[in-house]
Amino acid sequence: MTTEQLLKFCNPIKVAGQKPETPGALRLDSRAVRNNDIFIAIHGTNRDGHNFIEQAVKNGASVVICEQMPDEIGRSFFIQVENSRALTGPLAQFLQGNPARDLTVIGITGTNGKTTVATLVWQILQELSVNASLLGTVEKRVNKKMAESRLTTSDPIEIASDMREMVDAGSTHLVMEVSSHALHQQRVNGIPFKAAAFTNLSLDHLDYHTNMDDYASAKQMLFNGLEPESCAVINADDSYGKFMASSTAAETLFFSFKNRESISCNIIELNQNGLTIEVDGTKLESPLIGKFNAYNVAEAFLLCRCIGFEPQEIASVIRNCTGASGRLERVQEIDKDEKTRNPLILVDYAHTPDALENVTSTVRDTKRADQDLILIFGCGGDRDKSKRPLMAEISEKYADRVVVTTDNPRTENPEEIIQDVLTGFSAGFNPEIIISRKDAILQTIQSASDDDIVLIAGKGHETYQEVNGERFHFDDREIARAALKKRNGKPETTEVA
Repeated sequence: MTTEQLLKFCNPIKVAGQKPETPGALRLDSRAVRNNDIFIAIHGTNRDGHNFIEQAVKNGASVVICEQMPDEIGRSFFIQVENSRALTGPLAQFLQGNPARDLTVIGITGTNGKTTVATLVWQILQELSVNASLLGTVEKRVNKKMAESRLTTSDPIEIASDMREMVDAGSTHLVMEVSSHALHQQRVNGIPFKAAAFTNLSLDHLDYHTNMDDYASAKQMLFNGLEPESCAVINADDSYGKFMASSTAAETLFFSFKNRESISCNIIELNQNGLTIEVDGTKLESPLIGKFNAYNVAEAFLLCRCIGFEPQEIASVIRNCTGASGRLERVQEIDKDEKTRNPLILVDYAHTPDALENVTSTVRDTKRADQDLILIFGCGGDRDKSKRPLMAEISEKYADRVVVTTDNPRTENPEEIIQDVLTGFSAGFNPEIIISRKDAILQTIQSASDDDIVLIAGKGHETYQEVNGERFHFDDREIARAALKKRNGKPETTEVA
């Protein structure tokens, strides 16, 4: 790409400085800038990229795209634009050869269920021999090749680069989770979504969004950006469902397990081995557990149907799709002796009041009379504090025994977070408090009876714990397996965090 092509795309207000012939890669982080790169300065949530223009130039930026020209231009070429944030996504796509245009892109947004729905759709497409890729909270997949994902939705430059890799690897479809932060920060600008889905909206991220209406408006941006030939799949049983679709130009499919005016869904059977539902006359069997997963399975089915797949071919493979790791994931010893009896250990990502209620109520509804539900949970630091007592209320309502521990404290004091949680319990309820998450898991599994269910909530698939700005290796599933080995008198074979 030449500078002239860049200028034509940017439609600048003003330009100044020495024009290079062929600038290099696009960068958002001044620290990542190398010789001849393009640095685009945006007004961020916590930092303003314009304050780092000087550093980017020192690092070798040949082009700087910005909203305010600096007093001294120097040797770099400056392009002033009206809105650099809005430009970043489309420009990143342009510089990568517009890979999004070569993909059928399916986006999923909502508070809970995004990861499960996205993973189910990706698994269905894989089962149907479609070269599909995945971008989400748990992982990235370029076709079947896996990589770790650090954000639900990455920055526009990384997304465009990932899409380029996917197209070059032969992908025809991309399933991606779309967070409210990404929508509000315009990270998915320039991506033509063929289909989009709304799962639900509940209390979360109010440390970022002013209130629930602002949170909902951020989510709605996904549907407002759809073209008429696109499709929106909306959970009509959520109170925000109609709002999400109120301004979209796309064809809208409302589905409901309660309201017959929408696409009709019915639960046929729910148990600890899975579920059977009917969606618009098609019977679906899934190994996923619980009523909330009935919604996820229905939504995944409808997304695949609206991008052109036949109902029966989807139904024939969905029974093989296990959803995302860390979502009501059963943990067992890898070399388990068939004669050994242990409590049922489940790990789940539930870290919001709504998600915790969905998971705990599901497990309680499917447990036998002789089983106690023991819940281990904590709350994250530097996040919305209003949900901490709510999590306590829910745990007391559904669990027979509650252990309050640490989640990702980040920069907060773990003991202070736990004190916030404790305010939500009633006067007569006595939860156990074990500050160390490792000790909480080890001690609880040791003390549980063979018939108990131990639900470890909050971190799910995560393989780290974040303390004082650093991430340390920590995996609930590894700790749980180590606890089972110790319980069964076997030596630990691996070091646990």
